[in-house]
Amino acid sequence: MIVRNCSGGVVFNKGKVFLLKNDKNEWVLPKGVIRSGELPHEVATNRVKDETGLESKILAYAGKTSYEFYSLSRQNPVCNHISWYIMESASEDFDVSKDDGFMEGGFFPIEESLNRITYSQDKSLVNISYKKYCSL
Repeated sequence: MIVRNCSGGVVFNKGKVFLLKNDKNEWVLPKGVIRSGELPHEVATNRVKDETGLESKILAYAGKTSYEFYSLSRQNPVCNHISWYIMESASEDFDVSKDDGFMEGGFFPIEESLNRITYSQDKSLVNISYKKYCSL
């Protein structure tokens, strides 16, 4: 099994959270693989910028999630361990990266985002992160 360490951001603006819709019609959060020599918080900030066009700052650590899938291209199972950060963007102006396989994105109110998000772990992460964000 291939094990990858990743990092991503739960990005808020004015009480809304940013979601991306990928080419599989899944609503997800911005994230990426941590390469050798990179730090998790740097990867989170960079992936948010690359995938959404948003400049954002880290406010707090949000937690970790993990999931497994079978990679057809690698012909191997893959396990992703993701470190998440609560982030904030001062701007609502975004530019979804079509080059990274995203079809659309945007800031959504929490209830709407929880209905859109595809994976239950991400729903829980956003719910917990929102409560923490409101207390910061």
